[in-house]
Amino acid sequence: MHIVIDARIRQASTGRPVDRLLEYLQEIDKKNKYTILIKTKDEWRPKAKNFSVKLCKYRIFSFNPFQQLSFAWQLYKLKPDLVHFTLTGQQPIGYFGKQTTFTHDLTMLSFARPGKYPSWLHSIRMIGYRFLFWQSHRKATKILVPTEYVRDVLYKRYLFVRRKLVVTLEASEPPINEKAEPLEGVDKPFILHVGSPFPHKNIERLIQAFEIIHIKMPSLTLVLAGKKEHYFKKLEKSLVGNPLRDSIVMPGFVSSGELKWLYENTECYILPSLSEGFGLPGLEAMVHGCPLVSSNSTCLPEVYGDAAEYFNPYDIEEMSKSIMRVINGPKTRSNLIKEGNKRVKLYSWKTMAEKHLEAFTELNTD
Repeated sequence: MHIVIDARIRQASTGRPVDRLLEYLQEIDKKNKYTILIKTKDEWRPKAKNFSVKLCKYRIFSFNPFQQLSFAWQLYKLKPDLVHFTLTGQQPIGYFGKQTTFTHDLTMLSFARPGKYPSWLHSIRMIGYRFLFWQSHRKATKILVPTEYVRDVLYKRYLFVRRKLVVTLEASEPPINEKAEPLEGVDKPFILHVGSPFPHKNIERLIQAFEIIHIKMPSLTLVLAGKKEHYFKKLEKSLVGNPLRDSIVMPGFVSSGELKWLYENTECYILPSLSEGFGLPGLEAMVHGCPLVSSNSTCLPEVYGDAAEYFNPYDIEEMSKSIMRVINGPKTRSNLIKEGNKRVKLYSWKTMAEKHLEAFTELNTD
């Protein structure tokens, strides 16, 4: 079977599952032929003989008819038995061959992320996104999802997907294998969040909860690490004049060694998200022995089980109490670390790849 995998998303924030999928498919499948679509030359090189790469420079989520039709034509020329799209919405409108898709979540459809676009243009783009999502799920023979939560949400949204859904799960990375490097400008004690402050990440409420905590713990620092793009700059601007600004550290991108130090020295890791598809940041915190304080929204209780202290992400008071409970409770911290060590062992990237291969193989026998 000739399988084409659209891996153009691998350089984005949701690209890690794609990298691990390619890594483990090469390990477990020596039979099928794979063609991997990438955006730039040499960004990914196959290790297995049955894997090859093709450049595909078309934009993801493009509304340009020329790009849509050109991408579809490129796929037809490859003559695949199956095309797997690693992110729902990548599918060109003009392609009707056998295909599968991976839907990480539906956050894009539920939470506005206008970014640099004016609100009126963002509203128009959202109509386009909704159509791309609908047609992607409609045309897919199998739809792979990371959690039962995403499966259930998809079924409620699109009744026609019921027999197509396959839960694959995801996994955490192993601990950072570098020497821990103290991050300049960060004093203990501190609490930590890593990632871009998109609207659904709920960072504004986290800051409000931190204001409550800071009254009782004036020496505590909130560290918000992540590459300083549009939403970080917007957040920094909103904090101008805030009396707690000096207690909120936004270092931008941090090295692996600095990230390891942050994980190992924080009082706890905070995940206040309103919506997630799987919640990889929480698992990464667990891998490094970091107690997790998490929102109880969407898939997070399903993924974290007993390894997190939960709160309602819309309730600032409850969020602050949960954080304080972990900071001031040695037994609670110890139990969360212990449960976290057990929880991460339930997930495996290899298992995720095996679930994908099972879905591909099943379609070949239809």
